Amino acid sequence: MMRVIAAVILAAVATLSTSAQAPARNSLTAGFAEVDRMMKAYATQAHAPGAAWGVVVDGQLAHTGVTGYRDLAAKAPVDADTVFRIASMTKSFTAMSILKLRDEGKLSLDDLAERYVPELKTLKYPTSDSPKITVRHLLSHAEGFPEDNPWGDRQLADSEAQLTEKMKDGIPFSNAPGLAYEYSNFGFAILGRMVSNVSGTPYPEYVAANILKPLGMISTTLEPKEVAPNHLALGYRWEDEQWKPEPLLSNGSFGSMGGMLTTLHDLSRYVAVYLSAFPAHDGPETAPIRRASLREMQQVWRPSPATVGRDASGALQLNSGGYAYGLRVSQSCAFRHIVSHTGGLPGFGSIMLWLPDYGVGIVAFGNVTYTSWTRVTTSAMEAFVKAAGLQPRQPQPSPALIEARNNVSRLIADWDDALADRIAAENLFLDQTKARRRAEVEQLKASVGACRSDVAAFDVVENALRGSWTMACDKGKLQVSITLAPTMPPTVQFLGVRPAVAAAPPGESCTP
Repeated sequence: MMRVIAAVILAAVATLSTSAQAPARNSLTAGFAEVDRMMKAYATQAHAPGAAWGVVVDGQLAHTGVTGYRDLAAKAPVDADTVFRIASMTKSFTAMSILKLRDEGKLSLDDLAERYVPELKTLKYPTSDSPKITVRHLLSHAEGFPEDNPWGDRQLADSEAQLTEKMKDGIPFSNAPGLAYEYSNFGFAILGRMVSNVSGTPYPEYVAANILKPLGMISTTLEPKEVAPNHLALGYRWEDEQWKPEPLLSNGSFGSMGGMLTTLHDLSRYVAVYLSAFPAHDGPETAPIRRASLREMQQVWRPSPATVGRDASGALQLNSGGYAYGLRVSQSCAFRHIVSHTGGLPGFGSIMLWLPDYGVGIVAFGNVTYTSWTRVTTSAMEAFVKAAGLQPRQPQPSPALIEARNNVSRLIADWDDALADRIAAENLFLDQTKARRRAEVEQLKASVGACRSDVAAFDVVENALRGSWTMACDKGKLQVSITLAPTMPPTVQFLGVRPAVAAAPPGESCTP
């Protein structure tokens, strides 16, 4: 039940890695097989009647896997075109809509939310010194409303009049606004109303016209009735050792927090847009919002407490991060930048997760209540990266950093005071005298032998003005690191030279 798109794999092999040799085709295939094994095992463990998953590689859905049934009574199998409800993953579509309106100058993220949703003007805040709720508070779950899972799920089909009445009745606060992260479906329902009020277009129509249509997401909708019955996944709960059907909730005023339905192909296009924003680059803007805004959506704006848990293999894992705008951002022992969001409603559970540093991601759907994909997809992503031999993308070094690398290599190979003076920022020889730096370099060379000044590729480029590389010497190697100063032209403000040592395996620093 696996489909591999051969042309996509070949394209991925050609373009995936910019910092190391691209993985061979059989490495990618091995990675896909490992993902399939883990996802099928989890679907069985979770009692999901059906499941579908896909791996996104360099902007394309490179692999899909499916198992089980979308409709148990009809024994209709899941396929790659089956439409699943993705619940709270809808929040990122709402956040993207808000940022599009912001980019167009129609609102500011630091505006008071009540400016665009007047019903909020009558809110009674928890303390006299509480700030009023801003748009940014709502986007990052920092408005102070209480966590409302699973209450929010049951409001999905509320009418606009019911949402208005709820706001007029007042909303209790668990925290003062801006103080802490607390997940609020109600807050994203209010953002949906804001999109409608500011744009003058009902939220479903706005999202369809400004996000779904431009991205070619032809099978994605907020209304279950619009999905052809022969493609729709029905939802179930596992109870009393049997599957019981869950009624499919209609879309309503809370749809902006969790009403979306989609397919592997459509959601992969959506994930690809976020990945396309990294690294920052020149070129035309083709996404629904600016690339800078896409990157803004993938940064932590409200930290949440770090957690320690176990991955699918049982190993301890540290995870830290927080909420961005409609997305979660985290860092683990294996990856420094993980972007994701889950979705859960009665009858369904889903996830989208991607690694901006690697240009890859994974999406998964299940049709049993609150199918919890987080642990297995995180482990599957680690397994895929390892099996496929993927390396993280690196920022591009500036011409100034390349020139500085070349000059520093020459200096270390054959010290010249005039060259040292020319490339040094004013602090470099004040922090440590030129004579002492030269003596330390000569002492290192006494151990490793004469070093070659020929240009070496960067081992790591942290940003356009900071990087490190390895110099080959007769009896060993030297690791050289530089950071350039904020001057024009940029000069060397930090220079580190030490014997090269083998790098620790990824994650070794924070796993036992």
